Amino acid sequence: MTAQPARPEPIARPARPERGGPETASGVEVSPFKPALIRAVFRDVTSMRVSRSAVWAAASVTRTVLTEIIDGARRAAAEEARKKLVPRDLLSAIDRDIELEVAGEWYDHSPTFKGLTGVLYDAEGVIVSPRERRGARKPSAVAGAHRFEAGVKKLLRSQGVTADPAMVRDLDGIASVFLTGLARDAAMVVREDGLRRFGTVALVTSGEPAPPPFPKDSHRAVPGRGAMPGRGAVPGRGAVSGRRGDGRTIGGDDVLDAAKIQLFGGNLRQRALTEARGATRNTPTG
Repeated sequence: MTAQPARPEPIARPARPERGGPETASGVEVSPFKPALIRAVFRDVTSMRVSRSAVWAAASVTRTVLTEIIDGARRAAAEEARKKLVPRDLLSAIDRDIELEVAGEWYDHSPTFKGLTGVLYDAEGVIVSPRERRGARKPSAVAGAHRFEAGVKKLLRSQGVTADPAMVRDLDGIASVFLTGLARDAAMVVREDGLRRFGTVALVTSGEPAPPPFPKDSHRAVPGRGAMPGRGAVPGRGAVSGRRGDGRTIGGDDVLDAAKIQLFGGNLRQRALTEARGATRNTPTG
């Protein structure tokens, strides 16, 4: 009987590397907000190219902010022995920690904040009605808030809690408005070739160089940055920085500068910046 020739050993194929992204970054917190969603939000506000590092940074900052808000609400609910969050837990969290007061544009669209945003007057001193404040057409950040539901629910599960539909709606809206503002400010940083001053007080985090004194004509407020009643106006949230790169691409550093505008000085701002830097440290610039 003729012996059959031995079959050759199969050639081992090299493992295909996983595609990187905010949800697969090694050694950093996992973001529940997928790159496609982050890019879609940037496309809503700018035609500039958005680098991969910018996507990672934006996803990380948004995750950090939402996690802190959920954690504050969870603590409020725990005092009543509840694991299901309701809108009043959100109000309690913001009332206890001024740093959590973000995405103020959402407040005019949510029944949770009805009556808490104060009275707004126009240039002639006439009271602006809630309908006029919202505008004839909802901004895209509000209209598209439902896109964040899956990510918000993942964050809730990571905190060991659930939320009723009204609370999920508020978290969706806050995430959408915050990220839209982050994208808009990052595009502004690129257009202005670096972060310019906002307000009359420049707030810096530890490790950042102190900015030079304000010029005499620099007293201008941040548009759209209000404060809830009883809190007073939030001083300027920006600091001074230069930028590298072309004027057509939003990079990770531009998103970090935008986060300095969106978040005023404090633990939340520092944590968001630190975690975003960690998420983008080994990210390709393309």
